[in-house]
Amino acid sequence: MRYYLIVGEASGDLHASRLMHSLKAEDSEAEFRFFGGDLMSAEGGTRVKHYRELAYMGFVPVLMHLRTILGNMEMCKRDITEWQPDVVVLVDYPGFNLSIAKYVHAHTHIPVYYYISPKIWAWKEWRIKSIRRDVDEMFSILPFEVDFYEGKHHYPIHYVGNPTAEEVRAYKAAHSESAADFCRANGLDADRPIIALLAGSRRQEVKDNLPAMIEAASAFGHEYQLVLAKAPSLDDEYYAPFIKGRDVKSVSNKTYALLSHSTAALVTSGTATLETALFGVPQTVCYKTPLPHIIYFAFKHVIKVPYISLVNLIAGRKVVSELFAKYFTIRQIQDDLRSILPGGTRRDEMLRGYADVAERLGQASAPDNAARLMVELLRKRR
Repeated sequence: MRYYLIVGEASGDLHASRLMHSLKAEDSEAEFRFFGGDLMSAEGGTRVKHYRELAYMGFVPVLMHLRTILGNMEMCKRDITEWQPDVVVLVDYPGFNLSIAKYVHAHTHIPVYYYISPKIWAWKEWRIKSIRRDVDEMFSILPFEVDFYEGKHHYPIHYVGNPTAEEVRAYKAAHSESAADFCRANGLDADRPIIALLAGSRRQEVKDNLPAMIEAASAFGHEYQLVLAKAPSLDDEYYAPFIKGRDVKSVSNKTYALLSHSTAALVTSGTATLETALFGVPQTVCYKTPLPHIIYFAFKHVIKVPYISLVNLIAGRKVVSELFAKYFTIRQIQDDLRSILPGGTRRDEMLRGYADVAERLGQASAPDNAARLMVELLRKRR
């Protein structure tokens, strides 16, 4: 069968590539065409656009690149219509993908499957109307989404397990590199423990968060080395102004390896918070926002969830500190980081919370489960 997949960022490329791998195991005649990245290309098929050409975040960048964004949408719609896949598989990235879903539903008979739900439980809950109308099957990777979709909105979904949990388990099983070997291979000091800096995968996230992360963590630079995890979606030149003249080392495309050997981490909100937890690295979640007092008010009165990090959302309680909006200050980041370093007052408690998160996610293989269900549903449809 023919599968048309659409992702808009590095994490989507990873998850979609693993889904493609599982689909090939279920469907020996699987053909792929996609908007995606290098990992998806490695699984085979035809890449129409790289996700780097799609990833714009924030009002101003979107406005500045609106013509490009709309052009990409129109190209995608035409390409789907011409290729006539058996299914369109959307991966997160709602601003783009829900527009595609609307078009496919209205103008074709091609089913639309969504793998990794948009986070409409956090805000823009009204999008449930378009999801119910335009998405034939939803494949969820977060256990609390079942109650949101089925309990609150009476929209049946499939919880297939969490791919990040599986990816971390697979990485741990396949790698046994020592901390000393990792440091030697990456030009790091083998005698100093690591504080990892995970500042996001988008330009605006890095611009907003990395300077404060470096400033806060530098207070511990006499004992720890600061190591930045560079995102595959950004080139080295973009990072250069932020780390020039600072005692900060970096690694590229080695986030899991870095987390494997880190003592603590400063992390922006997103999948990285969950990855950090699953590697057992105590973390401070910090996320700078514009108009912090207004954003904090909106979080308390408009946004529908009590937390911004996946760790806390999955646990159903505060496990990690979330320093965003008015709480995003150098002093507060430093104080929280101090509390989770060895000997800190919150380190052991956080690690116990991580164990609860891992238990709630379970051991299921998300891409395998999703692929099996997708192929079964498509064969029934035929």
